[in-house]
Amino acid sequence: MSKQSFIKGTLILLAAGVMNRILGFIPRITLPRVIGAEGVGLYQMGWPFLIVILTFLTGGIPIAIAKLVAEAEAERNESRSRSILKISLTLSVSMGIVFTLICLLASKWITTHLLTDSRVYLTFICMSPIIIMVAVSSVLRGYFQGKQNMIPTAVSQIVETLVRIVMVLVFAYMMLPYGIEFAAAGAMIGVMAGEFCGMLMLLLHYRSSKRQTRPLAKVSIGTSKTGGRLSNLRRILRISIPVTASKLIGAGSYLLESILITQSLAIAGISTAVATAQYGALQGMIIPILLLPSALTFSLSVSLVPSLSEAAARKDMVTVHQRLHQSLRLALITGAPFAVLMYVLAEPICKYMYNQPDIGIMLKMMAPVALFIYFQAPLQAALQALDKPGSALVNTLIGACVKLILIYWLASKPDIGILGAVLAINVNIVLITLLHWRSIVRLLNFRMQITDFFKVLVAMVISGISCYLTMYMNWSGIPLLRFLSACLVGGVVYVLFIWLMRLILPSDVSRLINLGKKIIRP
Repeated sequence: MSKQSFIKGTLILLAAGVMNRILGFIPRITLPRVIGAEGVGLYQMGWPFLIVILTFLTGGIPIAIAKLVAEAEAERNESRSRSILKISLTLSVSMGIVFTLICLLASKWITTHLLTDSRVYLTFICMSPIIIMVAVSSVLRGYFQGKQNMIPTAVSQIVETLVRIVMVLVFAYMMLPYGIEFAAAGAMIGVMAGEFCGMLMLLLHYRSSKRQTRPLAKVSIGTSKTGGRLSNLRRILRISIPVTASKLIGAGSYLLESILITQSLAIAGISTAVATAQYGALQGMIIPILLLPSALTFSLSVSLVPSLSEAAARKDMVTVHQRLHQSLRLALITGAPFAVLMYVLAEPICKYMYNQPDIGIMLKMMAPVALFIYFQAPLQAALQALDKPGSALVNTLIGACVKLILIYWLASKPDIGILGAVLAINVNIVLITLLHWRSIVRLLNFRMQITDFFKVLVAMVISGISCYLTMYMNWSGIPLLRFLSACLVGGVVYVLFIWLMRLILPSDVSRLINLGKKIIRP
């Protein structure tokens, strides 16, 4: 089995992640055109339940497997690596079977009493087999990560995405004549097909690696590391349970959010079909647009954790401040133009992406808080790197509670409806970001230069005005040409002004290169 260096493995996963994010947006754009907002709503309604279950199954186990397999590899103990894999597969698949049966048996009650739209039943049924497939895939990915072989994970992700893109659209289109609920179920079958192919690729890689691996001599390093199956199981659970518990807060909040939104809209007197369509538009169309630029800040967050940990271990607080400031500044600068475009061009974006210009109001409402989303990721990563994950957990829990209360209060008002849910989500995003900022300031006595915020604000205003004038001045009778020109003009003006105001300097590039060298240095 080939082993890659840290930087090579990271680049492989980064390339696969960027490709998957780009390809994954294809069905998000085309599916609403096939089954409409109401169909997307039915398709989306089952996801929160699935995410909670998958978080419970896979939230911490892959991390535990990667850590323990890496230790076994360092000991050249191949039999222990295989033992960890077998125990993890047995544990995950057993739990996966139990949760699949629970979903199948309780699907009628869940879709009738919790989701307010019984038409989601077929989608829920088609969703259930995915649980076992993801349980197997996550264990194998953790195993390969522990082996420092990122190629199987990258290949499986790309294959899963490609198959899902095709099958979601094919099955949705084939089932559409039978009704909108059948079309949504067909889309979920497409997701299941993608997950199956991704799992199959991992199994094939494992079979191939098993043939190639030569038996390694066991190195005994104490019973605590080379104990039997029960010892390995205890270590897996000891590592995975805290991580899973932390992730369940976010997944549970998402589940309660989906239930409260649909229930509150019903209280407001909105019909089931309309409520389903509105929920589908928010979760299946608006939120993905908002999160699309987060790939940039996610990369910053991933690189920030080891770099801050290294500096903090040396008690080099100057470097900690410098690296955190640089990451936050880059997150601010890279996220700002997307927020401007989403605000100024909200309606045409929704029109050309989904053929749903009327949902542009939701995107316009959420665009101003997009910056808080992009700012939030490095802050949370910094708390984790500085051994303060508890602070991030408490902040997230506070934000989730406030969001759920506001959703029930606002979305149940007939004159506000789904826009109340949008406001509640906005408050949640801003509140968590400010709480993370407060935790960082108190921990590090950290400050950012106010001039950076002012310069970015100036660049945003000027680029926003340029974008608006290009779009809405009637210089061309072709709306699509005006839209594309507005995106181009807004982007160019923004880049020009941040360069003139010296927000991006040539030294920034060299600092990032030097930072990367320090991160990968043994």
